[in-house]
Amino acid sequence: MKKISIKIKGEEKSYNLIIGKNILNILPKKINDLCSGTKNIVIFFDGNVSQVHLKKIKSLLKKYKLTIFKINPSEKFKNFNSVNYFLERIMSKNFNRSDLVIAIGGGIVGDLAGFVASVLKRGVHFINIPTTLLAQVDSSIGGKTGVNSRNGKNLIGSFHQPKLVISDINFLNTLSKRQMICGYAEILKHAIIKDIKFFKWLKLNSSFVLNKNKTKLIYAIKRSCEIKSEIVRRDANEKNLRMILNFGHTFAHAIETKNNYKKNINHGEAVLLGMEIATKFSLNRKICSIKTEEEIFEVFKKNKLNSNLRKNFSKINLKSFINLMKKDKKNNDEKINLILLKKIGMTTIPGTQKFKSTQIETYLKKII
Repeated sequence: MKKISIKIKGEEKSYNLIIGKNILNILPKKINDLCSGTKNIVIFFDGNVSQVHLKKIKSLLKKYKLTIFKINPSEKFKNFNSVNYFLERIMSKNFNRSDLVIAIGGGIVGDLAGFVASVLKRGVHFINIPTTLLAQVDSSIGGKTGVNSRNGKNLIGSFHQPKLVISDINFLNTLSKRQMICGYAEILKHAIIKDIKFFKWLKLNSSFVLNKNKTKLIYAIKRSCEIKSEIVRRDANEKNLRMILNFGHTFAHAIETKNNYKKNINHGEAVLLGMEIATKFSLNRKICSIKTEEEIFEVFKKNKLNSNLRKNFSKINLKSFINLMKKDKKNNDEKINLILLKKIGMTTIPGTQKFKSTQIETYLKKII
C-alpha cells in the first residue's frame, strides 16, 4: 500500500491520500481517528459503481446512521439545483458539523459531494473515495469542489480539503479502455508539465497502465498524485503556480461546454484535444521545439490517443467557442490566459501568455 501526505500551503492541516489494492477495510478506523464525534454519514454513491461495493461500505459503517444518495454521474446533473436539493434533504435529518459526507464515485460525484460538504453549515467533514482513474489522479487532489453553470464548467465552487482520500484500484477493474484513457490523459498531462523522467517512463509503460497491470498502475497513480500534490501544496488557492495544471484545459472546458457535456466526448478526451491544441500553439508561437511536439504526439500515436482535431471542430462555431474560453475562471481581463509548453517538464509562467480573441480564432482556423 502506497501513502502520500499532502501538505496544503498556508494551513496546518494535511490529509493522506492512500493508494492500494483492496484497502477499503481501513475506512472505519480512519473515520474514528479523523472525524471523532461523527454519528451521521451521508454517502453520495455513483450509479455506475457496482452495488457490491456499496454493500461492503454499508457493512463497514453499520454503527453509523447512513443516508445514501445514488447519483447519476452526468455533468448536466452537476448543477446548483442538485446542490440545493441535497442540502435540504440533509438538513432535514439533523445533520451537524461533526458529521461526515463521503463521496464514492468519479469526479462528478466527488465535485458535487465536496461542494455540498463545503457549504453545509459552513463546512463539514469530507472523505473522498474516487472510483475512476481520472478521479484518482486528478479531481480527488487539491480540494477543488464545484458545479456547472449554463455559462461554463465548474464556475460555481469552493476550496474544501478532504479529511482523507482512499484510492482503491479494485474499483478500476470494471473500467473500459475508453475510461482508462480518460484518466490517463491527466497522468500524461502531469508528466508533460512537470516531470520529464516520468514522461519517459510513460513512453515505455503506458500500455501496461492502460491494460491495468497492478504494479505499473499503482506507480503511475502514485507519481501523478505526487506531482499534482506538490503543485497544490505550493499554491492551494490557485493564485499562480497551480494554474500550470490547466495546460490544455482552457480549450478542453470550452469543448465540453460547447458539446453540452454529451458523452461522445468525455473529459479526458477533451483534455487530450486541448493538450494537442496547446502544444501546436506553443510551436506556432515558437515557445517549444518541433522535437517537443513530436515526442508528445509519438505517445499519442503509440497509445491511439489521436483526438482528430478536424472531426471534433468541424461543426463548432469558433466565435461562440472562443466566447466560452473567455469565461474561463483563470481569466481576469478581456484576454484569454493560456498555459503553453516550453519543453517536456516545463510550461510557461502563469499569466505571461494572454491572447486576444482574434489571435485565438486565427490560430484555430490555421490548425483545423
